[in-house]
Amino acid sequence: MSVNGNLLHHSHTFHCRPSLPKFPSLSPTAAAASSRHHSSHFSGLCSSSFLYHPASGGISRFSLISKYAPDNLSSLSESPKIQENVSLLTILKGANSFLPQVVLASTILALVYPPSFTWFTNRYYAPALGFLMFAVGVNSSEKDFLEAFRRPAAISAGYIGQFVIKPLFGYIFGTISMTIFGLPTPLAVGIMLTSCVSGAQLSNYATFLTDPEMAPLSIVMTSLSTASAVFVTPFLSLLLIGTKLPVDVKGMVSNILQIVVTPIATGLLLNRFFPKLCTAIHPILPPLSVFVTALCVGAPLAINVESVMSPSGISVLLLVIAFHLSAFIAGYSLTGLAFHDLPDVKPLQRTLSYETGMQSSLLGLALANKFFEDPLVSIPPAISTVIMSLMGFSLVMLWARRKESAA
Repeated sequence: MSVNGNLLHHSHTFHCRPSLPKFPSLSPTAAAASSRHHSSHFSGLCSSSFLYHPASGGISRFSLISKYAPDNLSSLSESPKIQENVSLLTILKGANSFLPQVVLASTILALVYPPSFTWFTNRYYAPALGFLMFAVGVNSSEKDFLEAFRRPAAISAGYIGQFVIKPLFGYIFGTISMTIFGLPTPLAVGIMLTSCVSGAQLSNYATFLTDPEMAPLSIVMTSLSTASAVFVTPFLSLLLIGTKLPVDVKGMVSNILQIVVTPIATGLLLNRFFPKLCTAIHPILPPLSVFVTALCVGAPLAINVESVMSPSGISVLLLVIAFHLSAFIAGYSLTGLAFHDLPDVKPLQRTLSYETGMQSSLLGLALANKFFEDPLVSIPPAISTVIMSLMGFSLVMLWARRKESAA
C-alpha cells in the first residue's frame, strides 16, 4: 500500500519517530489498535530507521530515506538510481534487526571454534564499547526526550527497576550461587556486577517492535540510567561486592566517564554542529554496531570456553536465566499494580518489563575485564548478553502475536 507525501514529510521532520496518528474521537485502546494498522503500512520506512546500539546500546532515529523520497512514492519507479540507493540504505540500516541471530551465531562459533574470537583481548573492550556509545550520541537529540519527560512517574518506576529491583535480584542470585551451588566467589561477583549496570538500548528496540508509541519513553528511561551509571554503578558494586572482592570506585567512575559519557557527548555535539557529517556516517553505524557487539559477546566466551562448558558454567547459565526471568516478571507485575488505572497500562507494563529485565551487559563485561583480575568475573555478563537478547526478543514475538490476535 502506498504511503502519502505527508507521512514522508512527517518522518523527515521528526527523524522518523514512530508517532501515533491523531485520533481525537477514539479511546486510547482503539487509538493504539489503529496506530498498529498505520505503523504496519509505514514499517518499510520508519522501523528500518531505528538503530539499535547495543550495550548501552538506544535505538536512535534518523530519516535517510526521506532524503531520496519525492512527494509521492510512485515516482521512485521513475528513477532506478534513486531506487537502488534507497535499497542499499535500507539494507545497511536494517542490519540491526539481525542482532539476536548474530549474537546467537557468535556464541555458537565461540564455543565451537574459540580461535575465531580469542584475538579480541581485554584491551579492545573499552574502545569497542566507546564506539557503541558514540553511535548512540550521533543518533540522539534533546528533542527526543521532551515528550517523554511529561511522564515522571513512569520514568521513576523505570529507574527503580534498573537500580533497585535488578540489583536486589543480582545480590540474591549471586548469594545463591555461592551458598547453594558452591560456585567460586568471582562468578558470584560477575552476577552481581551484571545487575548493577545501566539499562540496555536493546530494550528500546524491543519496545519499538511491540509498542511503538512507548519507544520515546523507553529511550528516556535507558538514557537516564546510562547517564547516572557513572556514579550509581560503582557505588552499587561497592555495596554488593565490596565485602567479597575489592572494588575500585574511583577507577570505575573514571572508566565509565571515558567509555560512556565522553563518547555519547561527542556524538551529540557532532550531531548538533555537523549534521551533514552525521548523515553521511549513519548507514555504516548499524552493521558496525552489530559486528562490534558480536566480538564483545564471543570473545569472553571463547577465552573462557573451558569454564563456560564446565558444570559450574552450566550453573551460571541457569542462574543468569533465573535472574533475567525474575526481573522481566517483576517489571511487568509491579507496573501493573502501580499504574493499574491508566488506559495504556498494558503497553507501559511491557515497556517497564523490558527496562527491568534487560541491562548493558557489555558495560558489565568491560568493567569486569578492567577491574577484576580473575577472568571468571567476566563469564556471567558474557552469558547475560546472550540470554538477555534471546529472552527479550522472545517476549517481543509473544506479545506481538497476542496483540495481533486481540486486534
